Amino acid sequence: MKSHRPLRLLVGALVAAVALAAVAAPAVAKAPQQTSTETTTVRLGVFANVTHAPGLVAIEGGFLQDALGKNVKLEVQYFNAGPAVITALLADAIDVSYIGPNPSITGFAQSNGEALRIISGSTSAGASLVVKPSITKVSDLKGKKIATPQLGNTQDVAARAYLKQNGLSTDTSGGGDVSIVPTSNATTLTAFQQGQIDGAWVPEPWAQRLVNEAGGKVLVDEASLWPDGQFVTTQLIAATDFIKDNPKTITNILKGNLAAIDFTNANPTQAQKFVQTGILTATGQKVDPATIENSWSHLKFTIDPLAATLAKSAKD
Repeated sequence: MKSHRPLRLLVGALVAAVALAAVAAPAVAKAPQQTSTETTTVRLGVFANVTHAPGLVAIEGGFLQDALGKNVKLEVQYFNAGPAVITALLADAIDVSYIGPNPSITGFAQSNGEALRIISGSTSAGASLVVKPSITKVSDLKGKKIATPQLGNTQDVAARAYLKQNGLSTDTSGGGDVSIVPTSNATTLTAFQQGQIDGAWVPEPWAQRLVNEAGGKVLVDEASLWPDGQFVTTQLIAATDFIKDNPKTITNILKGNLAAIDFTNANPTQAQKFVQTGILTATGQKVDPATIENSWSHLKFTIDPLAATLAKSAKD
């Protein structure tokens, strides 16, 4: 049997670094000494999800651009799921991104701990398994088909871990007791409405949309599986080389992220409008404001990267 000790060591190093970042995060106002010429462009990744609210608020509310200053251009790229972000980061196509924990762990391990660092928390909780009303317990999922956003993304790993804990097998080809089909979130809604899938483990607002627009029901609120209902859903990562080469820019990104999170917590109504605008920009789809508002109650926005829950995600 192949040993997973090197991966555990890498993830342990990542979690330790995140824990230190959590202690240092409140001190972002003090910039590290500039060691090289700062970039004039920041390439930022973010998803069109309510779980990425701080990122969308930071963009739409201008908090990141204000923190970066007028001489730095912010270029935004929208993604559906984390593995695509890691591919882009490893290819030097983006510098910084809001992302879920599991792809971050994968990217860290794939690069032997070299490619990326988690620099801040963003969002806790906000993911659920939504199913057809006829499915009343986890054992009813045997022989059924469910969707996740992408193979290896945070919800995909959570779904597979939960099913395994309940005695149901899966594999990466869609086989096993439960067939898991990686599907973009927007396509998942249509597939569920048309009866092509029996459920989906998805982040907000897609869980709410499956309930409100497609008649689904929540079988598992992922928060129920974690102590105090808190677990990292979204965090902020940056390419290691970008951090080394652009310390002042990274500090300003942290300032913008912190300002966006503070605004999001203090002004939920306006923050929700920013999120609606961001999702419309990214997808061309307008989300019902009530859906975003309902999603909000399942989320907590914080700079705390929740390092202990990252370790559990790594184990899964």
